[in-house]
Amino acid sequence: MSQRTRAGLLALSLLAVLWGVAFFVPLPYVIYQPGPTVDILAKTDGQETVQVTGHKSYYDDGELRMTTVYVSTPEEAVNLPELLRAYFAPDDAVWPKSSVYAPEETDESNDRESAGAMVSSQDTAIAAALTELGEKLDPIVDIVDVTPGMPAEGKLKVRDVLVRVGDTEITEAQDVLDAIEGAPRGEPVPFVVLRDGKRLTVDVTPREMDDGAYRVGFTPGVGFDFPFQVRVDIPDSIGGPSAGLMMSLAIYDTLTPGSLTDGADIAGTGTVTPSGEVGPIGGIQQKIAAARDAGAQLFLVPADNCDGIGGVDTGDMRLAKATTMHRAVETVSDWAADHDASLPTCKDTAS
Repeated sequence: MSQRTRAGLLALSLLAVLWGVAFFVPLPYVIYQPGPTVDILAKTDGQETVQVTGHKSYYDDGELRMTTVYVSTPEEAVNLPELLRAYFAPDDAVWPKSSVYAPEETDESNDRESAGAMVSSQDTAIAAALTELGEKLDPIVDIVDVTPGMPAEGKLKVRDVLVRVGDTEITEAQDVLDAIEGAPRGEPVPFVVLRDGKRLTVDVTPREMDDGAYRVGFTPGVGFDFPFQVRVDIPDSIGGPSAGLMMSLAIYDTLTPGSLTDGADIAGTGTVTPSGEVGPIGGIQQKIAAARDAGAQLFLVPADNCDGIGGVDTGDMRLAKATTMHRAVETVSDWAADHDASLPTCKDTAS
């Protein structure tokens, strides 16, 4: 065997090794794929997804679907073949990991943040629906997440309403932080909370953190003192705030006579504020694809996501722009009455 032949074989061997490494080494990217849709007007195990206590409810035909996206987790290893497959798949997307996750984010912290966002999203969705129905709501401060391993674990719970911390009456989230920072060091602090309508006092001793701050380990959020009880029973595996608009519409439909959709299948996405403003979300193209594959006939697109829908295959499904909860109700009602009705679209310059 000549020296040139041996060199060639060595080069081919090295190239094969390099390709093997390139194919299986984790790369700093995240893959987005269409996820399942959830009909918020449906029943699960014989129980309505939207449950109301203290107010008349109406369960009619039709579907209002929230849409989801499968996203690679912060610690998930994504290799070159997976990236290439996603890059060429018509409904998938590839993004740099740094644009989606913080450098120190873990699967656990992401799951907790996502679950907390869903709790807040449900409260704001209820508020948006009741505001659309003319109810006046008083804000409260509640707990949307409890950190494992911190002093609050096992003592305070998600959805506890904070009434007083030490001697401080709680009217906004900053009151909680100020009260903890101002408490005597090393001593338990009494937290007065409302839990399931009952008032109780729980003592928690703040812990000093590496930055010198004192924390007990929970995230306060802004909730509302609702005139009656509404619960949206979404699977625990689904988190984040992007289902806010569709939950609001489902709650509104449940609290009003007749079918808002006139028995049709409608999907959409978008965050929502208590006053009903619709905000943008991530993965808009994958959510449209998920709704299309689920058989939805109309999809509500947040106005701020209009620039991201170019080139998406909608099939026979119509797209309509959503700017507010009120306008979304009008859009669904107009379309339900006439599927060829003129609707606000992403081509409109005005909201």
